[in-house]
Amino acid sequence: MTEEQEEDVTAELTVNKIYKYTNIKEIFNEIIGKSNDVLNVYVDNKKEPEIILVYSANGGCGKTTVAMGLCSCLTKNYKKVLYINASYIHTFQRLLDNKSPISSSEVYSSFIRGEDSIYKEIKHIIRKENFYYLPPFKTSLLSLGVPFSLFSKIAEEAKDSNEYDYVVVDADSKYDEDIAQLMNISTKVIVVTNQSEYSVFSTNVLISNLNGVNSEKYLFICNNFDKSRDNALVSPNIKPQFIVSEYIEHIEHYDKVKIRELEKILGIQKTAFLII
Repeated sequence: MTEEQEEDVTAELTVNKIYKYTNIKEIFNEIIGKSNDVLNVYVDNKKEPEIILVYSANGGCGKTTVAMGLCSCLTKNYKKVLYINASYIHTFQRLLDNKSPISSSEVYSSFIRGEDSIYKEIKHIIRKENFYYLPPFKTSLLSLGVPFSLFSKIAEEAKDSNEYDYVVVDADSKYDEDIAQLMNISTKVIVVTNQSEYSVFSTNVLISNLNGVNSEKYLFICNNFDKSRDNALVSPNIKPQFIVSEYIEHIEHYDKVKIRELEKILGIQKTAFLII
């Protein structure tokens, strides 16, 4: 253990230095992650795979940024993560280096057929860029004739494969039977909101349509928080029907942010630890 941050310094291969003031959970995960082969603790203590749904009652909350940031943080903490963007039109690839869509006509045919073994059929197209992810589709679900329920099937089968610690599903801001199904199969549902009156109001409306929102399954996160702006979360005009578990500060130069930068944001790190 050292009292100084030592970066880009060559050290003995048998010595792992940890900064003294590192968060205790990070220290724990660092030790466990680097001791797996010796202690065999990963196999003995491995939790059941979990599906984490990231959802928002309204668009524009930065839900995808939060979801991909969480994937990056979980991966950094020695978790194997699969990211699935459950949207009618894919735009999440703007945060990736490889923005190319799935090109195989056979894969799209598998999506349309929607067999029970769909994950095994399309496993070969899964990509990795820090974490694993299902690549974007070349056009909208409607144009392809692919049902939205496909995402639930892939998520459940990926979970059942035991190849991942977490399957993170980033879902469209709508509420219907498909979203209800995703919520049902998820271990945790992270509801992303903003501090605006519209976002708080929309989240309150969502809560009125859900059961068990006070359980540990649901986590409410305020993204893009700016303390210099009006905060409807503490306004007497709109009383929130939920409690925010974590605040993620406003990100400067949002349009230029890349995945590895997201994992350095404190609010996203804390949200990842709430999942772990």
